Amino acid sequence: MLLSELPNDIIIVVLHSVPVPDLGALSRTSSLFYHLVNTFGWQIHIRRNPRPSFSLTKAREVWHPRIRVRYDTLSDKSWSSSRFVARPLSHPWPRKQQPTLAINNTRLVVAAGNTIYSYVFGTPRASGSPSLRFEGSLSLYEERNSQWDITALAFIRDNGEGRTLLCGFRNGTLARVVLVKEDNSNTLNAEIVNLQSHTPDIVESISTSGSLCLSLSSRGQARMVNLQSTPYTASSELDLGTRSWTTYMPDEGSPYVAFGCSSQTAPLSVYSILEGSLSHTPTAVLGTETSHSTSYSAVYGICRSPFSSPWGASPQILISGWFDGLVRVHDLRSSLLTEASPDNTGSTSPVPLRPVMSLNDPWSIEPVYSVSSGGGACSHLAAGCARNSLVSFWDVRYPKSGWSVYAPGNDPSPVYTVVLESSRVFGATDTRPFVYDFGPNVTQDTYPHLSPLPGLNPRRSVPGYYVTRYNHKHGSLLNH
Repeated sequence: MLLSELPNDIIIVVLHSVPVPDLGALSRTSSLFYHLVNTFGWQIHIRRNPRPSFSLTKAREVWHPRIRVRYDTLSDKSWSSSRFVARPLSHPWPRKQQPTLAINNTRLVVAAGNTIYSYVFGTPRASGSPSLRFEGSLSLYEERNSQWDITALAFIRDNGEGRTLLCGFRNGTLARVVLVKEDNSNTLNAEIVNLQSHTPDIVESISTSGSLCLSLSSRGQARMVNLQSTPYTASSELDLGTRSWTTYMPDEGSPYVAFGCSSQTAPLSVYSILEGSLSHTPTAVLGTETSHSTSYSAVYGICRSPFSSPWGASPQILISGWFDGLVRVHDLRSSLLTEASPDNTGSTSPVPLRPVMSLNDPWSIEPVYSVSSGGGACSHLAAGCARNSLVSFWDVRYPKSGWSVYAPGNDPSPVYTVVLESSRVFGATDTRPFVYDFGPNVTQDTYPHLSPLPGLNPRRSVPGYYVTRYNHKHGSLLNH
């Protein structure tokens, strides 16, 4: 029996297991298969191979499914061969900053000092790469006062408008900020809708999920807030009692939060959300390879695992960046416990979970300040390092094949924040934001045009700049 003689619903089931090259070939064999592949085949592939990407949302709404699959396939090939376009997104800032990023389907926002820089995502031409256009900038406070520097940033729900931010400041204040664009100018205005004190110290991190917001101060004061109430009401508070750095709150439906701090016993801890409140004691402590540690460590960045990881797309997988330069992968479902330390045999805290995988750049001993997941085939991890504007990458399917690259301009700076999408990597040093683009058809107009800058060497063959990258060879995977 020929394939074409089968009922259409059977053929559609078969299409679930047909790879992209064969889908394309099949669509060219007859009008029947052309119709089935274009109506069902490409959509099936897209559903089975998600590629989360905020900056491509508008483009994917207008692209035909075949164009979407083509874009993702070419991007995956670029990831496999480490081919990308590197571009700075702005001139260097007047002074060194400690920036932070926030991204949604509409725009990318960079906060440096008390200034917000906004970039909006465009809709591409038929075969072009979606553009990123500078929308404008604004200073929330005119006077130069570092106490009003933005130290934490996150988008919050606003009925799909994509212009409402929650900002945390160095002086401990939280503010809801709505961006307002003036017509035909690069000037933004801000409506500060809600302003209130969080703690007397720095708001170090903000995470959001639905109507909930989790904020963390540098001294370990954590507050979970209901954003639907005005003024904000803290539904739960927690004192970690140590220098704290970062928070992580997974998508709705995963009732836990994670905190990264400086500690000898629990630098990475997980707390449950019970009836809208944080548990008073940790549900899990995520440790290192051994419990016999005599020095403090710290966790600076936390994210979820990529969707196409060997452990599955479970929100129970956490990725974290550590002071010792390692990126550790923990599975909250795991039974890999460290041996109880003699000093902690009477402790009420859980026995730390060992990581299921640890990754490092063997040529760098610097701490990891930021982590993110996504990338080609939705199976990559990215880590921003504490010096030399270095970003490291690993494909978790082939973790021995890691590599690292310096940001455009090679600034002697940490990569304070990194956002990994399917085809793009956004990051920021103390000097400027930047992007690596692995997608096809990137042109000079895809990103903001910048006049020549010292230390940036434009490439002739592609619309980007020269950057230095190197392979990790065989030292990037530590097995346990």
